[in-house]
Amino acid sequence: MKRRLLVVAWLTSAALACSRADLDAITGAPDGGADGAPPVVCPSPPLLPGDSMQTVEVGAVTRTYLLHVPAGYDGSRAVPLIVDFHALTTNGMQQRNASTFPAVTDPEGVIMAFPTGLPGPSGNAWDVGPCCVANVDDVGFAKALSKQVAVTACIDPKRVYATGFSMGGGMAHVLACQAADVFAAVAPGSWDLLQETVADCKPPRPITEISFRGSTDMIVPYAGGYSSVVPGMPITFLGAQATFQQWALIDGCTGSPSAPDANGCSTRASCQGGVEVVLCTKQGVGEEQADATIAWPVLKRHLLP
Repeated sequence: MKRRLLVVAWLTSAALACSRADLDAITGAPDGGADGAPPVVCPSPPLLPGDSMQTVEVGAVTRTYLLHVPAGYDGSRAVPLIVDFHALTTNGMQQRNASTFPAVTDPEGVIMAFPTGLPGPSGNAWDVGPCCVANVDDVGFAKALSKQVAVTACIDPKRVYATGFSMGGGMAHVLACQAADVFAAVAPGSWDLLQETVADCKPPRPITEISFRGSTDMIVPYAGGYSSVVPGMPITFLGAQATFQQWALIDGCTGSPSAPDANGCSTRASCQGGVEVVLCTKQGVGEEQADATIAWPVLKRHLLP
């Protein structure tokens, strides 16, 4: 009896600490981090399932985001966080309704956040370089949001990811370039790197990037080129294939990309740090959200080192 009580006490202590290594051994969940990583203490009481609007201060500016807590989340173990950015002129609530991710990740208890950009010349937008809203620290917003969510939910800091649609996909690219210390991998949809900022994309480590593009996109031309979608803030897209090649260069990939699979996805897998660079092209379609059925299996294979 004494031995049984000791075992029960050990299990209870490990569960409360939510250590990635110990808890995953108990629950059978995938290991969330390297040995010796600090434990993730799960907040108590746990967040209840549902959607709620939240605010976070970034400098002197109050920013907003929609926090999505799925029914599969019970607060007993550390889960991933996905930050999903909306397109130009829309908002976090609209992206919540359009995103393909909740249907795929909810059963795994994944927390999601849907931020809202600040108004620019053409409506709510993101600072993706020379476009499309001025004097806004959206990278700081993404980092502050992620930190705040981790205070109220049981988030594995090694499994924070970014995705987005159209200009929101541009934010996913920006975070891969500038915030690879927070975001483990990204999945931009319907956006490419920009010629004006590509030289400044120098992440401190290789980072997995899976991009989704439509071959007939009229907003972000597949072949790349000039765009003045936001008045007074022109940009030049690198193009889908050139962006694919640029991320392979950034990540130190060797060898040739794979032939497109049944989903139109071509992969560069021989990259530094074991990361992947993927381009998924849908022929004959324009703008589309990132496909979570394809993106999520790729993203969750990759953790912060």
